Amino acid sequence: MTATAMTAGFLEDLRTQRWDDHRFYHHSRINQSLHLLSAVSFLTAYVTAAVSPAVAAEIAWLVSMTSRQAGHFFFEPKGYDHVNGATHDHKEEIKVGYNLFRKVVLMSVWAASPLLFIASPTLFDLLPPAHGFGEVARRVGLLWFAVGVGGLLFRVVQLFVLRDVRTGLVWATKIVTDPFHDVKLYWRAPLALLRGELIDQDLRAEVEAHVAAH
Repeated sequence: MTATAMTAGFLEDLRTQRWDDHRFYHHSRINQSLHLLSAVSFLTAYVTAAVSPAVAAEIAWLVSMTSRQAGHFFFEPKGYDHVNGATHDHKEEIKVGYNLFRKVVLMSVWAASPLLFIASPTLFDLLPPAHGFGEVARRVGLLWFAVGVGGLLFRVVQLFVLRDVRTGLVWATKIVTDPFHDVKLYWRAPLALLRGELIDQDLRAEVEAHVAAH
């Protein structure tokens, strides 16, 4: 297979993963609006990471991830998806990345991770004693940074084993670039929400056309 064909296949897989994620999990305008907030926060965290990875992780987890997952857990419909012709359980089963169950596990690890510093302020003598709240906050931020990177790499390796290397690399690319893509997709969502549109009717029409064509 030539490099051009490999690149084309990679980009096609990326488009497919993005489209499936969009059509299965982002019908709610509230969810889309929260994803816009999450995306802008993640982009802020990307810039901040060059100066302070700890602060970037705090922005990413406390604002970006919480708003993003709140949209999925509380506002996205979970009954039978008549537009896609799929049950919620089926969508969860075929989800490439973190489905809702995996997200619960990941968010639980994140929320519980600071307890390590309660069990051992020096992280079992790996660190010197912290001086002041600022130092403790910085260490928690760095720990959250490690949890985020670890969660990404863990799922990538899982996909290498369960599917193939390209699927894992495509998913990693999708996750890292999602903030840019989400701004492009959902920047109109707050305006639609202000008009009283709770469900993205344009997306539903697009999905219906896609299902009919396939």
